[in-house]
Amino acid sequence: MIKSMTGYGKAEVTLEGGKLTIEIRSLNAKSADINIKSTLLPKDKDLIVRKMLSDSLIRGTIDMFLTWEAGPDAGSHEINQDVFHSYWRSAVKALDQETVFTKTFLKDPGVGSILASSILRLPDVVDSKKADVITDENWPLVEAGIKDAIDKICTYRDIEGKALYADVTSRVNLILSLYNQVEALEGERIEAVKEKLSKALTELQAKADPSRFEQELIFYLEKYDINEEKVRLRQHCKYFMEVIDSEPCPGKKLGFIIQEMGREINTTGSKANHAGIQQLVVKMKDELEKIREQSMNIL
Repeated sequence: MIKSMTGYGKAEVTLEGGKLTIEIRSLNAKSADINIKSTLLPKDKDLIVRKMLSDSLIRGTIDMFLTWEAGPDAGSHEINQDVFHSYWRSAVKALDQETVFTKTFLKDPGVGSILASSILRLPDVVDSKKADVITDENWPLVEAGIKDAIDKICTYRDIEGKALYADVTSRVNLILSLYNQVEALEGERIEAVKEKLSKALTELQAKADPSRFEQELIFYLEKYDINEEKVRLRQHCKYFMEVIDSEPCPGKKLGFIIQEMGREINTTGSKANHAGIQQLVVKMKDELEKIREQSMNIL
């Protein structure tokens, strides 16, 4: 069964100090475009993770997100007292040299807390001590979480693939059904051509040799014969079904087959010379375009 390139997988790993959330999202693309959108993954694990993703997901725009939710005891912060006092003295000194208003302002008991809160937000006042989230010790747990997320996105792709398969194969069968209707109108088309030529001769008041008339009619019909297109289109549809049923990743090949199907349908339309056949050709083109859109998402 075919797979979709669209998918989503999520896994959570509980580590010492908090919880690591792993999310993987994929969309359709011509090749494997892998983006790891996180600074949590150590550089020495980057290639390992990319290989895990490419081996399992094969193709698509693949985005991986790592999110860390620290526990209550996960980190510690320390105030750099020297830097804090330096900012404090500079602020008080600057205000003390201002107008009477600022000197009165400094006597307010609430001013000290406001000033201290503002200084704590200045650069280098607070030192954050944060350990690496992913280490060699907890890597097996993280690796298992990544595999779990990959398994979930593969399951998602399988489900989407079943829906894609049902849609495109039903449309291929519909195209074949429409072409059968084209075939049913061929006799009517021949009679219409005969009538058209006979009417033209009558208007010219010319008497035609019956055998010559038949020869011209045969030549005219051969020029607009669609038998070759009919045979080739049916063969392309058959090949489409064989590929989608037998290959695990047929997306690119199906795209080439769809191009050939479109060529035969377009040629049929250019040779139709019949309003009913041309209407059926328009319907076939519409179905083929929907197949083309869906096939772009087939792995």
